[in-house]
Amino acid sequence: MIKPVQLPTPWRDARLTVVVPTYNEAGNLPALVERLLALPLPGLRILVADDNSPDGTGEVADKLAIEHPDRIEVVHRAGKEGLGRAYVDGMTRAIEGGAEYVAQMDADLSHPPEALPGMLGALLSTQASVVIGSRYVPGGELDENWPLYRRALSGWANLYVHTLLRVRIRDLTAGFKIWQAEALRDIDLERVQSNGYSFQVEMHYLATKLGHTILEVPIRFEERRDGVSKMTTATKVESALMPFRLRSKHRNI
Repeated sequence: MIKPVQLPTPWRDARLTVVVPTYNEAGNLPALVERLLALPLPGLRILVADDNSPDGTGEVADKLAIEHPDRIEVVHRAGKEGLGRAYVDGMTRAIEGGAEYVAQMDADLSHPPEALPGMLGALLSTQASVVIGSRYVPGGELDENWPLYRRALSGWANLYVHTLLRVRIRDLTAGFKIWQAEALRDIDLERVQSNGYSFQVEMHYLATKLGHTILEVPIRFEERRDGVSKMTTATKVESALMPFRLRSKHRNI
């Protein structure tokens, strides 16, 4: 586990909301929340967007919110509507709640929470619109336990999207990021329609087309600790068709 960077004041006090979509993550959420709240970021808040998880993740999140009423908010969604819809909902609420910066990360502990202060520092020092915790820049790592087929799928997906969309980001499917709230307002979350993992690509594509500065910093990506991957055949099909849809949909931007 890496040691969090100690940011100077006033950077450490920035209003940062971490949006965490959940579906059947009851075994991981308490550990993630503990690590997030231990960070030297007193302005950090957590917004859990749960898609009515049958394993009781929503109830676990509610208990954590009762224990930390000023730092955790829970959004209960009607059902499993997908990663993209959960992020749009959570990010919109975070901005409406006064967040200056909005982070997004998975609940399965694959993204190291301890990297957030360094990512925030990189965002503030460079005035970038978004900082990506990247697996594929120098210094980035993949857990050695990550299955070979997933490594191949991830590598192929990045190459495929690079070729079609010409977006100069190494980790196009990355889900660990910090955004400036103003950048999210400019992107306009209401026009983002992709679901599943293609949501990440659409956000990067829109940010690039609108001229926003995107910075990648290295992280170590861990294999999930508990539960199973949410990657489905439908998600893979959507991701394969998505670049063609994006070029058509956003051609006037």
